[in-house]
Amino acid sequence: MGADASGQESLHPAGWPRPAGYANGIAAQGRAIYVAGQIGWDPTTQTMVGADFAAQADAALANVIAVLGAGGAAPRDVVRLTWFVTDRAEYIAARRALGAAYRARFGAHYPAMSVIFVSALLEPGAKVEIEATAVVPRVRSSEQHRGEGHA
Repeated sequence: MGADASGQESLHPAGWPRPAGYANGIAAQGRAIYVAGQIGWDPTTQTMVGADFAAQADAALANVIAVLGAGGAAPRDVVRLTWFVTDRAEYIAARRALGAAYRARFGAHYPAMSVIFVSALLEPGAKVEIEATAVVPRVRSSEQHRGEGHA
């Protein structure tokens, strides 16, 4: 399978079913950006956006995108997301809302992803923390600039 417009190539072993909502692997070349775990809070006030799991996840994704932007990256440059979640049942119950929040922020870009269930996160009240790795292509075509990411 060839690289897409961002220079990324999805990796899917022969005979494996295509995953829904993520990639098994991504190959990319360029400038790497590593985003520390972001939680569902307002970074200015350092207060949680509320207790709703999907709202926290949406805010965490927005915070990931803000850090990406500080490094000259966009959501389409993300090659890996790792989600740390405190409650499996709450995550499963919120999947529809999570999918909508994800698509609103990242569109149809699906990097390699992992979800890890943990007993707690450092910040009281945090239910999800999201880390990201992005690879910014060395040269962006003018067409890529016209399709700048979702925010």
